Amino acid sequence: MERRRRRAVELVKQGESPAEVAHFLGCGRSSVYTWLKAGRDDSRKLAARPHAGPKPRLSDEQIVELEGLLLKGAKAHGWPNELWSAHRVAEVIRRHFGVEYHTEHARKVIRRRLRWSSQRPQLKAKQRNEEKIAH
Repeated sequence: MERRRRRAVELVKQGESPAEVAHFLGCGRSSVYTWLKAGRDDSRKLAARPHAGPKPRLSDEQIVELEGLLLKGAKAHGWPNELWSAHRVAEVIRRHFGVEYHTEHARKVIRRRLRWSSQRPQLKAKQRNEEKIAH
């Protein structure tokens, strides 16, 4: 976006009309005028600004607490085996912190904030004979 803003300002300075620049860049003419005004006032206003996004519903302290809860294992939270799924993590978050997360968002919390990777359990065939494989 920043590149497009700067390009629009350059083209108008070279003599192109704002309407032609808007058509060329695929934006509205009013956007070109806004960018020109911002560029005249302060060229730093043309720079892209990152969007911080919404405030996380779990604080950093709660994420640390969540990791401790997960490290206790799934059986400690009432599941029949030790496998963690995004659905189970979302349920632990709901029970302990009162925050409802969609399963896919819980998966993002696991990967991005806890920095845990997704792993699938390795299944071995019931008929597997280790002795025959070794020879």
